[in-house]
Amino acid sequence: MENLNIELAFYVSKLAPNGTEVYRSIRATIDGTEMFVPLDPANRHYAEIMRQVDAGDLTIQDAD
Repeated sequence: MENLNIELAFYVSKLAPNGTEVYRSIRATIDGTEMFVPLDPANRHYAEIMRQVDAGDLTIQDAD
């Protein structure tokens, strides 16, 4: 696994037709660059974000 410096992480959401909030991606600052990371376990950035969350090193904030 990569050891990326992830400083901030926020869910990005939209409203579904029924009015519920649906997460679409994660907006994160990774190694000093803002990125939008898809919620895809095959994505290396998403996998590292989730590894850091599981380790207790990172918290993903709710959508703005």
